[in-house]
Amino acid sequence: MFVQHPLIKPNKIEDRAYQASLSRACLESSTLIVLPTGMGKTVIALRVIAEVLYRKGGKVLVLAPTKPLVEQHASFLRENLLGKRVACLTGEIDPEEREVCWLENDVIVSTPQVIANDLRYERINLRDVQLIVFDEAHRAVGNYAYVRIAEEFKEYNRLVMGMTASPGSSGAKIGEVCRNLGIQRVEVRSESDPDVAPYMQDVEMQIVEVDIPDEMKKITKILRAMFDSCVRDLIALGLIDEKRPVTRKYLLEIGETIQERLNSGEKRNQLYRGLSVQAMALKINHALELAETQGATALANYLERMRSEAMSENGSRASRSIVQSDEFETIEDILKKTRMEHPKLSKIMSIVSNQVMTHPESRTLVFTHYRDTCELVANKLSKIEGARVAKLVGQAERGEEKGLKQKEQVEVLERFKKGDFNVIVATSVGEEGLDVASTDLVIFYEPVPSEIRSIQRRGRTGRQRPGRVVILKTRGTRDDAYFFTSQRKEKAMRRRLFQISKELQNEEHFTENKERDEQPSQKRNQKESGQKTVFDFL
Repeated sequence: MFVQHPLIKPNKIEDRAYQASLSRACLESSTLIVLPTGMGKTVIALRVIAEVLYRKGGKVLVLAPTKPLVEQHASFLRENLLGKRVACLTGEIDPEEREVCWLENDVIVSTPQVIANDLRYERINLRDVQLIVFDEAHRAVGNYAYVRIAEEFKEYNRLVMGMTASPGSSGAKIGEVCRNLGIQRVEVRSESDPDVAPYMQDVEMQIVEVDIPDEMKKITKILRAMFDSCVRDLIALGLIDEKRPVTRKYLLEIGETIQERLNSGEKRNQLYRGLSVQAMALKINHALELAETQGATALANYLERMRSEAMSENGSRASRSIVQSDEFETIEDILKKTRMEHPKLSKIMSIVSNQVMTHPESRTLVFTHYRDTCELVANKLSKIEGARVAKLVGQAERGEEKGLKQKEQVEVLERFKKGDFNVIVATSVGEEGLDVASTDLVIFYEPVPSEIRSIQRRGRTGRQRPGRVVILKTRGTRDDAYFFTSQRKEKAMRRRLFQISKELQNEEHFTENKERDEQPSQKRNQKESGQKTVFDFL
């Protein structure tokens, strides 16, 4: 069966029960939809947009965090929405042209920064907007442009729809997202829900564990001793709570605290010394992570960049202190003699080689956290017979290494869909939102501690057909900690989501009963006599 609606192309959109149910919820009140990646959040948005335009007219604003996502949404809406004009707004379009586009079109798809700027300079207003769709709604925190737009939209008391695969594990963050967007209802679906399960494909999960090579163990031992020395110095300076584990997050907090004290006028040698030691600890901690989880090439590249920084005119004191140490020289000597890369690399080559050989028509997506590793893995995999490999990285350029402009990112994904490439090695740019073609195999080069990123990575497979997820993990390292952290956060997220959903439903039920008691009897009688109050087509 297909969705039948006056504004949706016939015989195009499969009519799924859970999508219809979630669409109805979004039409009744401002709703946050939390749905696994690949389960059709965009289809739900289409159904809601079509009904709002059909019943109320006016405009609909669809916001997405990146230009490729904006273009993807605009293309989908143009393809499936009947009789309505869809415009795509980005910062590349002149402000005057954007004003005209805003006036002439029914659906505006845009990055939030563009809309926030145009609102600020009064090029546009939200008076005629009946619905705003916030894609990747978990971004609606802090100073992100979503927050400013939603705040301005609240005065019109109209519909808001948020979409995400994961709003985060913290109850405070989920609550902040809901408050910032004016969300009145949270609808959560998981792969195991009765109305979703029939549409889910089986996804096989596999954990592959490896051990650190002996040469890297020597390096990690040296780096750990250097890190512990920094921690002892920070304790001696009275800048650290020795009972608290010294993580990267805690080090960043310490740096912010020291900077605040300096900015407030507290000029003490202890603080300047502490800031330098804190910066050293961060750099050594990063080197330790590379040694444990990434391998010799990634570590060597990082140390080379640190040496270049130390030798530059504006190089940091922290970099100079590390580079001038005996330990740094020892680590470089060990790396020069090291011939073996991280064992993850041979594992990933074996897994991809087997996939390409046994399923030549399949698609494989490899995620790496670091750009250096992405480069290394892509180069190694391109040597496998039958593997047609492409990289998918962000726009940032680093030294001689060029990034991919957003247009180039979209082109890589299009060629992946067509089969020009059958293996993509991606950094985090491949995680969020982008419509990656149906992927048969997803490989994590390393676990990630973020439940949001972990869910997004996994969601790239098992869409139209069964898939497989392989996570590479180095025993006895932070890989273990990151893996269990993301699992724990994911469980916490689901618990808190259902709790917030229940609280909002109870609040909504109370409000409805109160409004019902206050309704004039004539209106109440109309409602009870069978007059339709829910949209017919959904």
